[in-house]
Amino acid sequence: MATTTSAGVAVKTLMIVLLCLMVAAFAYLFAFGDSLDCFDLHARWALELAMDFTVYVAVLGAWYAYKESSWIIAIPLMITMYFLGSIITIGYILIQFYKLSPEESSKDPLYFVLARRQKRDVVGHTGRHSSVVTARVIYSALGCMALGNLIYSVYVDLSPSHIKYITSCFWTNGTDMYIHVVIFSVWVAYKESSWITAFFWILSIFCFRGLPICVYVVRQLYNLSPQQPASLIIFKNNTDRYLDASDPPLMAHSNV
Repeated sequence: MATTTSAGVAVKTLMIVLLCLMVAAFAYLFAFGDSLDCFDLHARWALELAMDFTVYVAVLGAWYAYKESSWIIAIPLMITMYFLGSIITIGYILIQFYKLSPEESSKDPLYFVLARRQKRDVVGHTGRHSSVVTARVIYSALGCMALGNLIYSVYVDLSPSHIKYITSCFWTNGTDMYIHVVIFSVWVAYKESSWITAFFWILSIFCFRGLPICVYVVRQLYNLSPQQPASLIIFKNNTDRYLDASDPPLMAHSNV
């Protein structure tokens, strides 16, 4: 219990530090940089980062929709992410931390941050069995696009002319991208029981960003049967949590 509690405190502290870093990056951009460069879609780096960021938005947007039980709330959050980036992501995560009760914070804070507060996440999935298959198709397609983006980057963007596209906006966007990489790495570390496996995936995400995230999500989806809700990939030991309704957190918090 002490381990899960300290992990929750560590993650919340990390999110606060990352939020301050991103706010400082935005402040630097608007004070000393040219923010109009951020809208130059002809720049190679802009197209590359946009592809990776689309992967981030797709994965986090699905979590927003699951948490809020509504795409009406998730879609504005996803759109806002394109303008404010990880400020929205971290802000949303911190809000979930501050919503936790003392009991939730002492049991498994990361689980309760990830979980929504309806029983439907375990028993209310009737009629939605196709969500796993649909999610596999969507994230596989995103993975193929991310792979194409990676090949394009290696083939084209190593040219000497690439340096002229490095602007102040590039550094701000790069900071934002790697803050999201850290966030996804925390999730992977939470899910994986083996540190060797977790290290492999985290290293892959730091090196290749969107592509390994898609591969990881699709891999988790293929661990589920079509009869299970796709939201189970959010949690560690997802199959056991789905099959065993006597799971302690679910008993202690029947509204989750």
